Amino acid sequence: MKGSDRPLSEAYDVALLDLDGVVYVGRRPVPAAADSLAKARAAGQRLAFVTNNASRTPSAVAALLTEVGVPADPVDVVTSAQAAARLLAERLPAGSEVLVVGGMGLRHALYQQGLRPVSTAAGRPPAVAQGYHPELSYGALSEGAQAVGMGALFVGSNGDLTIPGGDGPPHPGNGSLLRVISSATGVEPIVTGKPERPLHQESILRTGAQRPLVVGDRLDTDIEGARNGGADSLLVFTGVTDHMQALTAPPNRRPSYLAPDLTGLLVPHPEVVRADGGHTCRGWTARREGDRFALTGSGDAYDGLRALASAAWETEEPPPREALAGALESLPL
Repeated sequence: MKGSDRPLSEAYDVALLDLDGVVYVGRRPVPAAADSLAKARAAGQRLAFVTNNASRTPSAVAALLTEVGVPADPVDVVTSAQAAARLLAERLPAGSEVLVVGGMGLRHALYQQGLRPVSTAAGRPPAVAQGYHPELSYGALSEGAQAVGMGALFVGSNGDLTIPGGDGPPHPGNGSLLRVISSATGVEPIVTGKPERPLHQESILRTGAQRPLVVGDRLDTDIEGARNGGADSLLVFTGVTDHMQALTAPPNRRPSYLAPDLTGLLVPHPEVVRADGGHTCRGWTARREGDRFALTGSGDAYDGLRALASAAWETEEPPPREALAGALESLPL
């Protein structure tokens, strides 16, 4: 856990924000998100919206953000499709054909990098780019597998196995679709989206960030991606990750800061002080007692969560859930 005596909107020059689960859920705005981001901008922090979703163009993403109360331009959006297109442009001659197994977001990104999207393997394109699209067909997957089988470079926009399913169970994500071509050909793709480094590097290049803060709701993409890129991160609990999952995260998925939502950008974050075997954050102290964690004190519940996280993360081996359950249940989160 890190502390900041200034609001994070002042301590970091650019916030690299995940979208679904952070700014909106589906097409519904997350409470307090629009107001918090407006205040962060007013404090001088620049915002970039970084998404693993390769199906939408930056213009479409910017329109959706504006619809949910967060004014944005296409240049504010960074997608895994753009990271894939940059990687391919660095490895292929200008004007090269790339077989697209995906939607307009991926095609648009390839055009922007001077590459030529195609739909069939007949011309033996030197590369295949796959990205999520809700209407992806068997025919497109088959063409992609044929090209990869003939030696084409295989690049996937992201490896998320699932995507949010609204009020129901999750739906298959691009990572699941990548397995179709990979299983058919025995070739593993180069993945460019979070948590891999290409998308983080694309975000830094596009924004010129000197001190970026990654903001997200997923440990395995946003937070791990920040770690891979050497950046600090803020985990918010408006999406898929719950408090117990955060407390039991492995070292490569532990965030720098915790907050209930994007209001966490607007406030200082108290430091956790370690002394006498305890971890104290303002009015709360957490400590390990045998095979259980104990939490005592009062005040802001998130200060208690920070103290408990600091204690839980003292070792590289994540503690078992049952060791933390009692202490976590005592917090009025």
